[in-house]
This record gives sequence, structure tokens and C-alpha cells, in this order.
Amino acid sequence: MTERLPVRVAAGALSALAVALWLLPYGWMVLTSFKTLPELLAAPTSLPRGLHTGAWREVFAALPVGRYLFTSAVVAVAIGLLQVALCLPAGYCLAKLRFRGRSWAFGLVLASLLVPAPVTFVPVFVLLSELRLVNTLGALILPFAASAFGTFLVRQALLSVPDELIEAARLDGASEPTIVYRILAPILAPTLASLFLVSFVFHWNDYFWPLVMTTDDSVRTLPLGVALLREQGTGVRWHVVMAGNVLLSLPPLALFAMAQKHLLRSLR
Repeated sequence: MTERLPVRVAAGALSALAVALWLLPYGWMVLTSFKTLPELLAAPTSLPRGLHTGAWREVFAALPVGRYLFTSAVVAVAIGLLQVALCLPAGYCLAKLRFRGRSWAFGLVLASLLVPAPVTFVPVFVLLSELRLVNTLGALILPFAASAFGTFLVRQALLSVPDELIEAARLDGASEPTIVYRILAPILAPTLASLFLVSFVFHWNDYFWPLVMTTDDSVRTLPLGVALLREQGTGVRWHVVMAGNVLLSLPPLALFAMAQKHLLRSLR
């Protein structure tokens, strides 16, 4: 026990250092949001002399924050739920069903992971334009309903599920949708929660796709609104930008705090 004590102390110290390195930029961003502009220009790295809320008031005055938050939440949640709903049967087919060309289908899923998203931007944009979906929630959600990464993740998790469980469900008269959504989904809850969280964070912070698919404030997301804060005025008001970024980061942090139990289970 005494021999392991130095190792534990070293591991704890390294963990504390890693946490500090991660929290330092975020803490600096939060503190900057409570500074005044003269105070920020005079000493950018110093602590604020008081908790001034002027930057936060400017954010809410300059942007329709409620609408942006609602749109971002709808888009991120809808994409996450659709990916979970579609990747679960797709992964099930690739992991548990026997059919000709299964290995080729899985190879195509892996190959699609190597294709950069900007490569498919033009054809997808043209298709959505022909369908008159530009500047709608459908244009922000539908292109991301299926996920190759999610399919791969679910397929790998299902490989550890015994085939006897599925055969027993079939003998009891369970249909394939029942097996997928009522039997396997609870077993894969940690994996599905991780997939939803990864999808939510990515699309919550997505800037490029909402930028090219929206033309007015009706369906713009919060990252676009925060970017607009830099364009207002004669110079970049970093305390206002930092307040907007803190506001942008709060929902993902809250979601991770609520779902950390499932994330830890998925890593075991």
C-alpha cells in the first residue's frame, strides 16, 4: 500500500493539472464577460474589479437570444434523436443479421467516415434548394439524420451482445422492431447516450451549415448570433463576445453534467 501511495499522489497531481489547464481558458472567458471595455483594454488578463453585467445586457439587447436558443435546441435535439433512432437498426443489421454484401455495406459506412463534410456541401445544398427547404428547420436537420459514425459505434457495441438473447426474443414472438427498440435499446443505453451527446454538442456548435442555409433570423442558431456580436460597433468588444460564448457553452455543459453517469458506464 505504501509503495502505491506515491503513484496515486502523482496521478492525482497530474489529474489536477489537466483539470486546471482545461478550466483556465473557460474561467478567463467567464471573468472577461464581467469586465467593462476600458478595464479589458487596460489589463486584458487581470481579474475584474467587480461583476459588471453590462456585456450580458448588451448580448440580450443586440440579439433575439430566446429565439436563437430555441432554434439551436430544436436542431441539436432533433438531429441527436434521429441519429439514435436510425443508427440503432442500421448497427443491428450490420452486427446481427446475415445477408449477402454485409461486409461491403460496413465497408461503405467506414469509407463515408473518410469523406470531409464540405465535399458534399454543394450537391446537398442544390437538392435542398430544389425542394425549397432553404431557410427552414428541415434544411438544418434532415442532412444529418443519418450518421456513419453513429452506425459504426452502435454496431461495435452490439457485437458484445450475445446472439442467444436475440434468438430467445424471436422464439418468444418478438418482431425485429421490438428486438431493436425494446430489448437492445435499454442494453445499449450508455452507447446511445454517448452518441446523442456527441451529436448534440457538434450540431449545437455548428457554424458553417446554418450560415449557408439560413437567410434571416427566423431559423438562425445561437453560434451565428454570437458571431454577429463581433461585427457590431467600430471594434471587437471582447467582453460582449465572451458573454455570448459563455451563454453558448452553458446548455452543453448542463447536458454533460446530467448525463455523466451514462458516459462513465459507456467507458467501462
